[in-house]
Amino acid sequence: MADWRDLPQLEFLGNDLKTWAVALGIFLVTLTILPLVRRFISARRRGHTDQTRMHLWMDLTGTLVAATSRLFILAVAVWLASRDLTFAPRVERWLTIAIVLVFWMQAALWAMAAVRFAVDARRQRSTGPDTLLRSSMEVILFAAGILIWGIAFLLALDNLGIEIKPLLAGLGIGGIALALAVQTVLGDLLASLSIALDKPFGLGDALTVDDVQGTVEHIGVKSTRLRSVNGEQIIMSNADILKSRVRNFGRLRERRSLFRLDVHYETPVSALAAVPAAVREIIEATPATRFDRCHLLSCGGPALQFEVVYFVTSPEFAVYANAQQTINLGILERFRALGVSFMGATPTLVRLQDLRVVAADATEPAGPSRGT
Repeated sequence: MADWRDLPQLEFLGNDLKTWAVALGIFLVTLTILPLVRRFISARRRGHTDQTRMHLWMDLTGTLVAATSRLFILAVAVWLASRDLTFAPRVERWLTIAIVLVFWMQAALWAMAAVRFAVDARRQRSTGPDTLLRSSMEVILFAAGILIWGIAFLLALDNLGIEIKPLLAGLGIGGIALALAVQTVLGDLLASLSIALDKPFGLGDALTVDDVQGTVEHIGVKSTRLRSVNGEQIIMSNADILKSRVRNFGRLRERRSLFRLDVHYETPVSALAAVPAAVREIIEATPATRFDRCHLLSCGGPALQFEVVYFVTSPEFAVYANAQQTINLGILERFRALGVSFMGATPTLVRLQDLRVVAADATEPAGPSRGT
């Protein structure tokens, strides 16, 4: 009869029960401690809001810990527990492949979390609107994801003993062929990266692209979507936008307004001399405006022409329209008080009786002259 003290020496799958018990203990302890550490760091991260350098590093650490997957924690526990165990070569090989793939997958997740953290930190430090970074974040993360996951995949193959130099050569040749086949898509992708880095416009900006007008709703990897003034959505490829002349009204700081006043030649000179001062007074009394000039620039055409220039200090079109209306009403009222009349087209009145007379003269035969 076997002694119970000989049980630790019994073997199972090439390892005695004592070694299996130690491995199981390491596995359970690791699987218990790592989640607790993860929760503790996440709680400390949510507990502070300071933006000092030390707290930023703590925030970055918390971000990386939050990006740690449970599969990676399980793989770490299995790796620590299996260090003193002996397996068959086939089992050892598959266990190594699984652990290496999980490790590099987790490394890619950490890198993506770090890139996202850097973009968010840059947006928080920005003093202006964050629409530019918010609109380009998708493109930046897409490009970073392709690069990070590609590098992680190649490093995983290299750790598994697979020669990656022939693979890189094949990818280079295949990449050239693929680039020629999808050059339009790649052109839009590079254009989206250019928009993300150069930031010519952002979400919410009002654009005029050639003959298209609209507000930016979405900046994607291939296209940008605008909401037109009529309500429909306009989808334009990023490459076409960069090839066009784009007018960004979203970054308009103030509006310049220029208009002309055509005055009748019979207006007295004294009244003409009072026009610039009167226009200036009207504009300066209008809210959100800044007067620039008012001059009589032309007197050789069909009317005496005053040119008026002023600025609206708000970029909103409604503010500009209200200001222009107030100024126009003020000018009409002041010109009537000064005796200044506008020059307009004079309509020609043609009566029906005059048309009949002309028609009769045209049809009457020519008679003998009275002098004969």
